[in-house]
Amino acid sequence: MMTVMTMPNSIYSYEYVENDKEEYFLLTVKDDNLFLRTVIDPSGQHKGMVWLEDKQDWMLYFVEPTAKCSVYSMCGAFSWCADNIAPLCSCLRGFSAKSPIEWSSGIYAGGCTRNVALPCSISGVNRYEEDRFYVINNVMLPDGSQIVQAASVSDCEVACLKKCACLAYSYNNTCSLWYTNMMNLQENPDNTGDSIFIQLPASEIPDAKSSRGRTIGVVVGVSALALGVSFVVVLCILRRRRGINGSHNIDMNLIAFRYKDLQLITKNFSDKLGVGSFGSVFKGALQNGTNVAVKKLEGVRQGEKQFRAEMSTLGTIHHVNLIKLLGFCSEGEHRMLVYEYMPHGALDQYLFRVGGNDVLPWNTRYQIAIGIAKGLTYLHDKCRYCIIHCDIKPQNILLDASFTPKVSDFGLAKLLGRDFSRVITTMRGTIGYLAPEWISGTAITVKADVFSYGMMLFEIISQKRNIEHGKRCADKFFPILIANNIRDGDVHALLDANLRSDVNLEELERACMVACWCVQEDECSRPTMGVIVQILEGLIKVNMPPIPRYLQVLAESADQSMPSSTE
Repeated sequence: MMTVMTMPNSIYSYEYVENDKEEYFLLTVKDDNLFLRTVIDPSGQHKGMVWLEDKQDWMLYFVEPTAKCSVYSMCGAFSWCADNIAPLCSCLRGFSAKSPIEWSSGIYAGGCTRNVALPCSISGVNRYEEDRFYVINNVMLPDGSQIVQAASVSDCEVACLKKCACLAYSYNNTCSLWYTNMMNLQENPDNTGDSIFIQLPASEIPDAKSSRGRTIGVVVGVSALALGVSFVVVLCILRRRRGINGSHNIDMNLIAFRYKDLQLITKNFSDKLGVGSFGSVFKGALQNGTNVAVKKLEGVRQGEKQFRAEMSTLGTIHHVNLIKLLGFCSEGEHRMLVYEYMPHGALDQYLFRVGGNDVLPWNTRYQIAIGIAKGLTYLHDKCRYCIIHCDIKPQNILLDASFTPKVSDFGLAKLLGRDFSRVITTMRGTIGYLAPEWISGTAITVKADVFSYGMMLFEIISQKRNIEHGKRCADKFFPILIANNIRDGDVHALLDANLRSDVNLEELERACMVACWCVQEDECSRPTMGVIVQILEGLIKVNMPPIPRYLQVLAESADQSMPSSTE
């Protein structure tokens, strides 16, 4: 039997052959003029490349898996892999790199080895006194576990202690034990992972129980005295202060504030930072001096129970390029969010300054573009549930003290329910960032965020509003100028003189091509945010994009709607 499969947009044809003697799968390149090669590089990633005759170079068009931590044994044994942390791999507590030279060179496959041997392997040592377990939370468990019977987590621990070869255990209604080198221990990106208990000698855990009775007695005595004094002090403070002590944690991530607490810390909402698509934002300060931003939500129709459930979900989302939600208020008709405060405000304040000579250096702008892409990648691919932002624009990109970008307002579109007409209404002033599918009424996917990112990337490149470029004539609409000039390699000449001096030409060309790919009318032609990160970081080469025809529509609409362009 032979089955032939064809896909119209694929460069391959596929054949599956099965008979009495053999069974195989055949992949054939349709175009004899194409030269392709596939490799598995030292990182373990499978990469496909195509030869570009005009550039005399190989272009990367396929990478699998895209996340390096998904490569089996990327970090070797007894190590921890986290895609959002540098370096990618780190040894577990009580372990050190087997080959420090290789690790310093970014080669982690050799893994880690124990600093101190387990006491159970030493004759005459009582294992129950000398072995301890170090817990790591929120992980994707390593491979190679064995299941044993245990009624509780303590029974599971005892089962591990009974066998000297047991290296770790995990209990989630089932007891799993590990006896071999643990591979593929990873951080769980959606914060719904398991806990694993790694067995270590007592000497490797600083807070392990001391064997000296006198030391324990002294420590316990001093601790009891300090606890008593602290208790009295806390009682006095509780009686004297009204402050925000009525607030409480709904989980380990968020604080549920009372409305009067937020009135207090914002001085009755007197210091307004700005007005966004979902409501006004005010500056506040907690009693410990920490500055916060309080957003008064408008148009939220959810009841308190559903709102709290959404907040609990948003509270688990953590990424260096996403604004951190600290707490919320759901009291009566009030719906408010409390975020970390960003001292440099929103990106639009730096891109669209009027009358000022200060411009963000090219490297800063380029790193901001990469950071935003990483934040959106996390929302699209790494969260437990895919989150479509729906309102990507410079006003929703906040900058911390070191100009690290933080995507804000993510997850808020869902609070408006399924009334997407309300979502479009809130973004009326930013129509230039909206993908065509918002207007046509077709299904909204993550590619709508990709389109908005591309339109914003044009503005990061030029440090001007796209619509300002189109004030007098659609032919001067900056995205169209980029799309038309990029094929001639002359995009550098389109920048203002004060922007040209420090621009990295290779990065500029890369960013322009990414922006053009992002704003293709057909969403299937737009790259994912994960691919965009790889392109901007130079890990994947990008080919020349077709001219986005939809840009002409935007340019013409910009000419006709200039009063709303500066909202």
